[in-house]
Amino acid sequence: MIKKPLVAAIAAATMALSTAALADGPKSIDVASTFATNNFLGAGAQYMGKQVNIASDGKIKFRVHEPGDLVPAFEVFNAVSTGAIDAGWDWMGYWAGTIPLLNLYGALPFGPTPEAFASWMWAGDGTKFIQAAYDDYNIKVMPCFVSPQETGGFYNKEINSVKDFDGLRFRISGLGARVLNKFGASTQLVPGGEIYLALERGRIDGAEFSVPQVDEVMGFNDITKYYYFPGWHQSASWFSLIINKNVWNKYSEKQQQQFQTACQSTLAWSMTASPPEQMRAIARMEKKEGFEVRRFNDETLVALEGAWQEVVAEEMANNPSFKEAYESLMEHAKLIDGWYDLQELK
Repeated sequence: MIKKPLVAAIAAATMALSTAALADGPKSIDVASTFATNNFLGAGAQYMGKQVNIASDGKIKFRVHEPGDLVPAFEVFNAVSTGAIDAGWDWMGYWAGTIPLLNLYGALPFGPTPEAFASWMWAGDGTKFIQAAYDDYNIKVMPCFVSPQETGGFYNKEINSVKDFDGLRFRISGLGARVLNKFGASTQLVPGGEIYLALERGRIDGAEFSVPQVDEVMGFNDITKYYYFPGWHQSASWFSLIINKNVWNKYSEKQQQQFQTACQSTLAWSMTASPPEQMRAIARMEKKEGFEVRRFNDETLVALEGAWQEVVAEEMANNPSFKEAYESLMEHAKLIDGWYDLQELK
């Protein structure tokens, strides 16, 4: 006969195991991507999903949905915030209209390198600033992917000075749009999947979107003449996994750490796999007759940077949270630059 204390102990252990099981979050999570998975940006969501599956020993699976399958691309943030969908994979700059601070993370003109930005994000205060902002929207944010510096964009006319931006209808995102506005450009944010058609039908005269590896897949070189560098308007681009906090809080602390491990693995992949692919993509695009890769001249870049100094001063004056984060980022970047300056061999 089993004694009562033993029965009580068994019951308590069983209840504890049941409670632990209930602490585990959803075994499958739906992720609405703002990017098609056939390009590098959307593929990041799939890579992240594989890493979560590995880190959780197969206990958590991602279901990555193409743009528009669950909600329109530009509605992902709101849908995650309200709990209409579990999670999203995004470019942070898309939500700058809601959280102006995200202009800094999505597209910062004349900013630090992706390496310095990644260091600030994970070894500095970068994640702290954005999570504080996302808390107001019931969202857990995980910055898991950074792309290299973008290109200066595709054009159907030469850009020999900033005067050539006057009257130009140009697709561009973030604070760089405000820089071009100072020179008379008419700027607009067009979803990635609609840019080709906008160019083809003449709704816009030019566009920037991403890095060559992505731009090539989009086919922009088939309908434009010039591809300009450098991407002065976007020194690094952050992409993230966003999860509704009601969903996130269902996961145990261990599972949440598994997400973070997968996130940092994805970040390492994005930083190491991407750079060499850009030159390969450029080489393939240059083979098209009548298509040229060019560089903005020094005079144009100096004028653009001058206008940027005006824009960033305006933004810091109007947005204290942006000012605090921007100054933190630039101070951190100085440490990175200082280290490499000491190690300079030339």
